[in-house]
Amino acid sequence: MAAVIEDQKFILGPAVEAFESDFAAVLGARHAVGCASGTDALFLALRALELTPGDEVVVPAFTFFATAGAVWNAGLRPRFADVDNETFNLTVETLEAAVTSRTRAVIVVHLFGQMAPMEPILAYCQAHDLAVIEDVAQAFGARQEIGGVWRNAGTVGAAGCFSFFPTKVLGGFGDGGLVATDDERIARRVRSLRVHGSEEIYRHDLVGVNSRLDALQAAVLRVKLPHAREWVRSRRAVARAYDSLLARLSPAVRTPPVARYNESAHNVYTIRVERRDELRRWLGDAGIATSVYYPIPLHLQPCFAELGHRPGDLPVSEQLATEVVSLPIYPEMSEAQIDEVVSRIASFYEGPARSGSDAR
Repeated sequence: MAAVIEDQKFILGPAVEAFESDFAAVLGARHAVGCASGTDALFLALRALELTPGDEVVVPAFTFFATAGAVWNAGLRPRFADVDNETFNLTVETLEAAVTSRTRAVIVVHLFGQMAPMEPILAYCQAHDLAVIEDVAQAFGARQEIGGVWRNAGTVGAAGCFSFFPTKVLGGFGDGGLVATDDERIARRVRSLRVHGSEEIYRHDLVGVNSRLDALQAAVLRVKLPHAREWVRSRRAVARAYDSLLARLSPAVRTPPVARYNESAHNVYTIRVERRDELRRWLGDAGIATSVYYPIPLHLQPCFAELGHRPGDLPVSEQLATEVVSLPIYPEMSEAQIDEVVSRIASFYEGPARSGSDAR
């Protein structure tokens, strides 16, 4: 950071270029283009596809708002799909149920750190001429075995969109994002769009936006990047410990399964539970923080009311919204801390005063 300050090149420049180069090498992509946020990464990738205003883009209903918001702000229409009951991700079946004659693209979200089943999704999209964008905001460091080869999240579709929000596996000192792609045309358009559609100063071939990754953020991220793989390994160890210790509490507590062909980054550790809101209060009273991602599915958000969805349209997403809760997870989490979280959960479900009508 001191070197950037001394150099005075705060907007793009060598610090950003160096991080983009390192990131592309680690990921295994030909191009990496930094931008201001993960949300902007989605927006810029959509713009780079050169879709027609009003075209539909399928997005899962159970994900963060930015996925659908980027579609809307790019002049396109989100087409909401339900998700798998176990992994919470889009599947080829839920995708196919959402596609119409107006659909031109799909944003596949790798939710909570685990990749969606890309092989059948890609085959379907190729057969129906649908572009695939990967939302990798929560899955940097995740991998999937595709055709016998392990592929990194963000290298499978036409473009992979990353967020460097501070709580991510690779988080910055503020906001930041990036679009990774092997497609030269997409990379060139994103580079232009992020600086008002300009490749040459004061000449604008496109109407773009101002969405540049700060050089200070790039400097921080470049230092953190070599450590990310070890952080992911540590997160996986924490998740395995949770899985083992929480297993006895089934069916009141359901741990997140990881598909045999996946290695999850475990950006968050999300379980499904009975009496979720009571459990959250119980944990909160003990000083254990939890989060709920996401209490209102996207198809039921007020801003999308004109799309005509009603409760019951996407039942899995709606059920998950009432049951999921995310527990603390981070690379430095100790066995004692994991035990404390699990013991408190166990006391809620197993304690004699917490059963039956006494718990309500």
